[in-house]
Amino acid sequence: MATDEDEPRNKDDESSNESLEGIRARAAQKTQTALIDVDESDTAERIELPRADISHEELQVLVVQQQADEFTCSSCSLVKHRSQVARTSGARQYCKECEG
Repeated sequence: MATDEDEPRNKDDESSNESLEGIRARAAQKTQTALIDVDESDTAERIELPRADISHEELQVLVVQQQADEFTCSSCSLVKHRSQVARTSGARQYCKECEG
């Protein structure tokens, strides 16, 4: 019989004296059906399915130029704040994460 490990245990073990019908009735009361929480405003267009074809979707991204207080790491090519500079070698700069 499956038991819920999170449920507190009774030390006096009342369930051993209970009839089979009583156990089934109690189990039927505890059984809950799975409910899906769906807003009324949700439509099929807003729900993404795994491996869905989204080739017709357009991606809109705002690109911001590198700021004066930022640099591009020569190792990982990420734009980092100047406070992350670990080493400068000529025109090349390396971040603290890459220099580890």
